[in-house]
Amino acid sequence: MADLIAKSPCAELLPVSVGSVTLEEADPGVLTTLAPWQGREEALSQALEAAHGMRFPEPNCTTGRAGARAIWFGRDMALLMGPSPDPSLAGHAALTDQSDAWAAVMLTGAGSDDVLARLVPVDLRPSTFRRGHTVRSQVMHMNASVTRTGPDSFLILVFRSMARTLVHELKTAMEGVAARG
Repeated sequence: MADLIAKSPCAELLPVSVGSVTLEEADPGVLTTLAPWQGREEALSQALEAAHGMRFPEPNCTTGRAGARAIWFGRDMALLMGPSPDPSLAGHAALTDQSDAWAAVMLTGAGSDDVLARLVPVDLRPSTFRRGHTVRSQVMHMNASVTRTGPDSFLILVFRSMARTLVHELKTAMEGVAARG
């Protein structure tokens, strides 16, 4: 019988640095979607705060911090990133483990917003897309979640099957930005 070896979505692809920008694989921990039962939104938010120290995020926002974060993930949905969900949350929402479904990368460095400007059809400049803001959009043709985690850093999530394509597209954009500088 063959021994199977678990690999991360971006195994052997990252890290990559071009110019002042670096792309690294992020370890998101456990990923769980939280979809509140009808009429249980506030109860879920309170339970999430009691269990994990963060409220259910407003649209296009995040709560918590690195290691334990809730990311708005669409209408009436959030992604709990980091800890395993407390069992008390199940009384207020549908909980779905997404840990193996997503590739997570961090794009950091001066010019990271210029790199994403080539790929994402959303204004990600710091004046409009501040730390803690998040968006579900496209990175080229891939469905993605993009979250600003700092002045020059972004957390990007795409479906695991798109990891190689994401790295290729981001590296190409990084090279384009570096070439003009």
